[in-house]
Amino acid sequence: MRLGTGRHRRTGTLSVATAVVVASGAGGVYLGLSPDGASAAGTTVTVSTAAQLESAVGNAVAGTTIQVRGGTYYPTRTLKSAANGTSSARITLRAHDGEKVRIDGAKLAAGSSLAGIDGDHWTVQDITWQNSPALGFVATSSVGGVFRNLVTADNGDSGFTLRGDGTTDNLVQNLRSYGNYDAAGHGRNADGIGVKFGSGTGNRIVGARLYDNSDDGLDLWQFSSPVTVEHSSAYGNGKNRWKDRAFEGGGHGFELGGGGASVAHVLDDNEAHGNSSAGFYVPGARDGL
Repeated sequence: MRLGTGRHRRTGTLSVATAVVVASGAGGVYLGLSPDGASAAGTTVTVSTAAQLESAVGNAVAGTTIQVRGGTYYPTRTLKSAANGTSSARITLRAHDGEKVRIDGAKLAAGSSLAGIDGDHWTVQDITWQNSPALGFVATSSVGGVFRNLVTADNGDSGFTLRGDGTTDNLVQNLRSYGNYDAAGHGRNADGIGVKFGSGTGNRIVGARLYDNSDDGLDLWQFSSPVTVEHSSAYGNGKNRWKDRAFEGGGHGFELGGGGASVAHVLDDNEAHGNSSAGFYVPGARDGL
């Protein structure tokens, strides 16, 4: 639960600093990313190396689709973007059709997250985010995000995080998040999914499986707006699987508030079992669920 920051919203989109316009006309603009050779046609970019992936994410603009070929990628820096899509021209980051993609944080500097999205109207799907030294996937003050069929596993803090004021109308669907553990905090911060330190309506978590994390399955710590959680399960959280002699993992299945926030969250058809503490824990939620 405990640690986190928000941000001030930035407007506009990132410029495509390394994109080269090759041709334009009635058929649209065709882009080629340089110098690493990621191929592009129209607004679709296909990447097959970590360098291409870093470049494509950093240079995405409204309407860009980034297709990642199957394999394991080891970026050397956080995959970051503050670019905004729109409701009709989303920014999409996804695995190439039917291919298995893993983004691995083994080469990141200490304290680095795997992905940090600060923009609106992103779709991210069908990708595993693993072995980050810190947070796995983070979306800050994002609007209209769709995060579907993701896995966040064995990261050094929470697997998946929504945070910041203005976090609005995001859908997290079919997330599987497990094995996340923060050694520096002796397990007290790493949740399967955290919606923390912020506000914003219309956020939904549907079909999540949150298990074997050092702290909680789901943590809504200091998030001051209602969150809807449906058809999700949390189990095996808060158990010391890391042989940490000073282990402090909380181990709630669903921690529904805390830190002063009193919010009526909405839960429907969820289950919790085998956690080290309460399955459903409601600190400070005086207004009910």
